[in-house]
Amino acid sequence: MDYNYLADLLFPNTTEAPADIEAKYPPRNLPEGAKVTRFAPSPTGFVHFGGLFPSTVGERLAHQSQGIFYLRIEDTDAKREVEGAAEGLITTLAHYGINFDEGAVLGGDRGDYGPYRQSQRASIYHVYAKQLVREGKAYPCFCTDEEIQTLSQTDKKAEIKNKDWHEDAEAARLQMLKQREFTIEEVEAEIKAGHKFVLRILADGDPNKKVPFTDLIKGKLEIPENDEDFVLLKSDGIPTYHFAHAVDDHLMGTTHVIRGEEWLPSLAKHLQLFRYLNFKLPKYLHIAQIMRLDENGSKKKLSKRDMGANMNDYKEMGYAPECVNEYVMTLLNSNYEEWHAQNPEKPYTEFPFSIKKMSTSGCLFDFKKFNDISKNVISRMTAEQVYKYSLEWAKEFDAEFASVLENDPEYTKAILAIGRGGKKPRKDLATWRDVKDYAGFFYDKYFKIEQPIDERFDSSDIVNCLNAFLESYDCCDTMDVWFEKIKTISAENGFCADTKEYKNNPDAYKGSVADVSMFLRVAVTGKLNAPDMYSVMQILGKDKVSERITSMIDSLK
Repeated sequence: MDYNYLADLLFPNTTEAPADIEAKYPPRNLPEGAKVTRFAPSPTGFVHFGGLFPSTVGERLAHQSQGIFYLRIEDTDAKREVEGAAEGLITTLAHYGINFDEGAVLGGDRGDYGPYRQSQRASIYHVYAKQLVREGKAYPCFCTDEEIQTLSQTDKKAEIKNKDWHEDAEAARLQMLKQREFTIEEVEAEIKAGHKFVLRILADGDPNKKVPFTDLIKGKLEIPENDEDFVLLKSDGIPTYHFAHAVDDHLMGTTHVIRGEEWLPSLAKHLQLFRYLNFKLPKYLHIAQIMRLDENGSKKKLSKRDMGANMNDYKEMGYAPECVNEYVMTLLNSNYEEWHAQNPEKPYTEFPFSIKKMSTSGCLFDFKKFNDISKNVISRMTAEQVYKYSLEWAKEFDAEFASVLENDPEYTKAILAIGRGGKKPRKDLATWRDVKDYAGFFYDKYFKIEQPIDERFDSSDIVNCLNAFLESYDCCDTMDVWFEKIKTISAENGFCADTKEYKNNPDAYKGSVADVSMFLRVAVTGKLNAPDMYSVMQILGKDKVSERITSMIDSLK
């Protein structure tokens, strides 16, 4: 068969050769050992938590090696594309500090190796598709939509290798083999009739043979050769993922492909494609799935329907991007926590990330641990930072609280400064949403008695202690003098002023100084647990403290 003539029949408007395309995408001028990585999502919805894994790995590998990290939008499946999803991906990734050196940006592209949206690269794929036809490595398949769908389903079943598909797959395979048998005259007739075709690869693999392959995470593997004539170009001329990613990764100079382990069954196809196209094969890293515990305590894959899967949810819940990044690092590298403990002030970007420390099995998503890490991160921030970030969050998700925060910034910063700094800072906040619950009692709008005093205490004793405090309270007192007065009030009202002594002989007292402090805490904050009471009273001021204690006394009479 005259394959040159066949190629011209199928692609009459494609006049460029691969060499012409290569000239437009010269090798990158980078330092030795520099890695070129990419994040290449499909615009079919939100950024999944699992999407932060490959993007973080790609960003770290590239930037630690003085390489390039770029964003490519793989939008070749128009039927599944969600309007606005590409823009949402770009915005969300930026929010979580995933910084790209080049690639798709809002409103266009940035960089010399674009277009970075696959839907805009059809003419490039056709050049390589035509070359494969010239070399007898690909052929047209003139099928009805129903036949194409059947063949497509066969390909998917072949990847999954279910036990039930053999009979249907074998029938479809025979149909596929028939498609290999055609004449130039038949092709001419089909094209003249206006029939569309899909372009399929002419597989040369033997499924009974295996080729050695080294994955940088999974290690040494044996991959069965590909014998499936999978589709390269769909009937609309748009490539499949298999074909498009091979061409793009080659032209964009990708050195390392980071993706989920669910792509391992397709690896044989990609190995064959790179060989057919005479491209240098990039190194592959297949990342383990993120797992969660179900209601029975069994591990299951974290799906897009699970709580915490949608990265936009984290923003709405008020998690700081730094907290999310830190947690992702603990899942990616087993030694990150040890390093961070030794370098608490350093950002995660200074951690020497290593592929060798990545898990080959599924990582377990643990919300409790995530919250603990989040509290640690926020506890190291200044009051100024906490105010800035919580206000930004409130402006988007709680406008009323935002107006409260903005009404008196210095007052709010003083509140947020309580217990901040030093070797053991308070860890009250896991999210910006927590600020309202933590500091709300400072504002009359939100103040209420949320946790009443234990009923085992006689109301007359509580009233006596509160009245005594009001009589002695002086906002100019130092913390030591302030607390000595509370101890004196305790002793005068039958409460032990020494907690150790009280533990040794509790029956001799109505309670301890800790209980009297609790009376004050509930009266002033409405809670059993609150920040340092001396600091709270200093910020509220004598008038407000007196007003709230008086209100509590009145409610107990």
